[in-house]
Amino acid sequence: MIHRTLAVLAFALASTFASAQLDDATKQLSHDIFKELIEINTTDSVGNVTTAAEAMAKRLLDAGFPASDIQVIGPNDRKKNMVARLHGSGKKKPVLLIGHLDVVEALRSDWTTDPFQFVEKDGYYYGRGTTDMKHGDAIMVTTLIRLKKEGFVPDRDIILALTADEEGGTSNGVDWLLKNHRDLIDAEYVLNHDGGGVMMEHGKPLMMDVNATEKLYGDFVLTATNPGGHSSVPRPENAIYELADALVKIQKFQFPFELNNITRANFERQSKFTTGQRGTDLKAILKNPPDMAAVAR
Repeated sequence: MIHRTLAVLAFALASTFASAQLDDATKQLSHDIFKELIEINTTDSVGNVTTAAEAMAKRLLDAGFPASDIQVIGPNDRKKNMVARLHGSGKKKPVLLIGHLDVVEALRSDWTTDPFQFVEKDGYYYGRGTTDMKHGDAIMVTTLIRLKKEGFVPDRDIILALTADEEGGTSNGVDWLLKNHRDLIDAEYVLNHDGGGVMMEHGKPLMMDVNATEKLYGDFVLTATNPGGHSSVPRPENAIYELADALVKIQKFQFPFELNNITRANFERQSKFTTGQRGTDLKAILKNPPDMAAVAR
């Protein structure tokens, strides 16, 4: 059973994203916050996360949050985090919402538009952070403002932490807060908006996706040796050719298709409402043995 606080919060987050259910003022607020965040450069190299943190703090202050419930803190001037608290009845331990304010590097030469200008075109938003994850930050800030405006008092405090250096850098906000201000973010459980979200099609919510684990990566170390030959010094180009061949083999390697309980459940749920070729393929990969043509597609 989903606890009432979590259910209300999940509904609020989902409905904020599914803007058709909102009043015009809330739609405009979420849009304005989203635009404001996108147009603040929060890259590690030349950006400033503190500027974004202070902007979100001001949004909450303007909405009636007392200054004592909002903190903008961090290890240096560019990498400060924002922590805000919506007070509940205190019957239960708080729930913590987290999201990162920093974004991956973006060179203007790599973009057809300015990555730090919020552009709306043909039904899409363009700008660094539109999907990872300033949309989530905007949703959570808007949701807290909605809850405050409507006078909602949950049975536990709701804490929002918007942090620095999730994408890189040396000032990871969650780590810094845990080590220096654990009391501000101490909670019974955490909801990370970067770990799932609402999948929509033409403005209609299809499913709420919740990540059950985090991805892992693999390191491959290649060593090419040369046994030498007629000359006293081995020819390095032979080792280079061997290394190039190995890289090509890795590029072409196809890992075996495997499902675990989590991925199988995910595909099963998707297959129930997905139509067309993709829907057919989702059902086909769940067979035993799986349809490898469907897997390839």
